[in-house]
Amino acid sequence: MTAPHLALSVTALLLAGLLLLGLSLQLGWRQDQARWPHHALFFAVTVSLALSLFLLWRRQLPVWPLLPALALLLSMPLTRPGQANHWQRALLVTLAFMLGVLITVR
Repeated sequence: MTAPHLALSVTALLLAGLLLLGLSLQLGWRQDQARWPHHALFFAVTVSLALSLFLLWRRQLPVWPLLPALALLLSMPLTRPGQANHWQRALLVTLAFMLGVLITVR
């Protein structure tokens, strides 16, 4: 497994954790409503995706398929937590990431 593939795998795991934590907050499964772990995971996903893009670029592999996922991820703070546009954009980030990985890795 190459470094870019490992970085993409780590990003996918972090993104899955971020989505599950966000879903648990949205559905009220977490009673304390602490949002800092969600924000920390968001930061980790953003850094991991940026590192993945850098590693892909260094190996002269296509970077453009993952740029929409990064753009959508960076636009997440423009949405309000708990609102429909927040979870909808989170799903778009995930779909864009999955599609970008499929195009990049093929």
